[in-house]
Amino acid sequence: MTSSIGNERSVNPVLRISQLDALELNKALEQLVWSQFTSCFHGFKPGVLAHFEPEVKAFLCLILWKFTIYSKSATVGQAILNIQYKNNLSQTEKYQPLSKHQKLWYLIFTVGGRWLEERCYDLFSNRQQQSFCKIKSYISFGSGLLKLCGLLNFLIFLRKGAFATLTERILGIRSVFCKPQSVRQIGFEYMNRELLWHGFAEFLIYLLPLINVQKLRLKISSWCLPITGLSNSENTLAVHCRECSLCGEWPTMPHTIGCPHVFCYYCIKSNFLFDMYFTCPKCGSEVHSLQPLKYKIEMTELRI
Repeated sequence: MTSSIGNERSVNPVLRISQLDALELNKALEQLVWSQFTSCFHGFKPGVLAHFEPEVKAFLCLILWKFTIYSKSATVGQAILNIQYKNNLSQTEKYQPLSKHQKLWYLIFTVGGRWLEERCYDLFSNRQQQSFCKIKSYISFGSGLLKLCGLLNFLIFLRKGAFATLTERILGIRSVFCKPQSVRQIGFEYMNRELLWHGFAEFLIYLLPLINVQKLRLKISSWCLPITGLSNSENTLAVHCRECSLCGEWPTMPHTIGCPHVFCYYCIKSNFLFDMYFTCPKCGSEVHSLQPLKYKIEMTELRI
C-alpha cells in the first residue's frame, strides 16, 4: 500500500541553492557529531584516537547512513529542507525510492572512499620502498582525477541543476521535494524590498567608516555660513576671539592657523591630526602654521 502511494506521487525539481544547502548541512552535522564524540575522550591520554581516526569517522558515518539514506532515502540536510533522493534510473516520471544497491553503493562511494583516502595516506606516507611509492603515486593520481571530475560535474550541475555531486550522477539518484511546495505566504514585492534594504544597509555599514564626517560637516557649515573676515584692528579681533570656531566655547589656549579665526589648541590640534587637509570651517583656509594667539585679551574687554 505504501509503495503504491509513493509511486503515484509526482516529483518536483529542487532548486540548486537548496541542494547546496543540504550538502552544507550534512557537513555541519558530521563535524558536530565528530566534535561531540571526541569530547568524550578529553579525560584520556592525548592522541588516543589518532591511530584509529579514519575508522572511527567511518563508523560514525555508517550510523548516520543507516538512519538517513538507508531508512528514509534522504540525508539529514535534505530532510530539513523537505528533500529526498529519487531513483532517476527508473523510466517513469513518478517517484521511485532508491534501491538497496544504490543505497549500498552510496555508502561505498561516500564513506568507503573517504576512509580509503585517509587510511592509504597514513599507510604509504612513511614507506620508502619503490613499490609503495608507485602505489602512493597511483592513489594520488586517482584522487586528483576524481576531484577534477567532481569539478566538471559541479559546473554541469550549475548549468542544468541536477546531480550536485559526482556520486549522485554515477548512481543515478536525484534530489526531489518530498511534498509539494506550499504557497508562499510573503509576497515577492515585500521580499525584494527587504533584500534591497538589507543590501543598502550593508553597503552603508561598509561605506560610512570611509567617510570623513568631521570634514564633511565643516565643509557644509562653511557653505551655509557667510565667509567672514576680520580687520587688523585689535578691537575687532578681540570681539571675534570670544569663541572657538570649532566648539563655539571660550577658546582655551587660543591658536590661529594663518587666517583671522581663533581655535582652541586641543580642537585644532585634534582635527589637524585626524585630517591633514583640514580647512577652517569659517573661511575655508588651509592650515599653514599653528601658532598661539599673541594678542592679550582680557575678560573685561569681552564682557557683554
